[in-house]
Amino acid sequence: MALDDTVKTRISNEIVRLEEDCSHSGKAHFNASSRWNKLNYWFGIPSVIISAVIGTAFFKDYALPASIGSAAVTVLTALVTFLKPAEKATEHKNSGDQYLALKNDARVFRELTLQQATDEGAVMESLVGLTTRRNELNQASSMFSDNDFQRARAGVNAGEALHAVDKQ
Repeated sequence: MALDDTVKTRISNEIVRLEEDCSHSGKAHFNASSRWNKLNYWFGIPSVIISAVIGTAFFKDYALPASIGSAAVTVLTALVTFLKPAEKATEHKNSGDQYLALKNDARVFRELTLQQATDEGAVMESLVGLTTRRNELNQASSMFSDNDFQRARAGVNAGEALHAVDKQ
């Protein structure tokens, strides 16, 4: 079936929605990754420093500070083990990368493929493929916080997700 301009416009609008969803979700995942990375360092660096300090011979005569330091290291290590901030940072970064890739694929489809398309069936198949990828990514990705999303929306609205050519 031939592809008329009305159908192209509706498909293009749907792809723009998909791109917007990917911008917000991807940026929110990058924000979450950054937050979890910071937590990893906030827990890990003090743990290493305190361990090194209380491991010195100087503290063998200071049982109370050594005990407090040991307790602090235990708590910090337990938090890293339980929360797994490095793993969560990596998971969110990977999700952000996948949303960015999907957004790029959708933009290329909208800007190039759709403009040259003449077969409605092939275009609809491509659209279904892109939306299926988004839905699967939504289901497979870890949740991010509302704060991560609010920061993402503010950044996207401020133009952080646009390329220079799109700002003209």
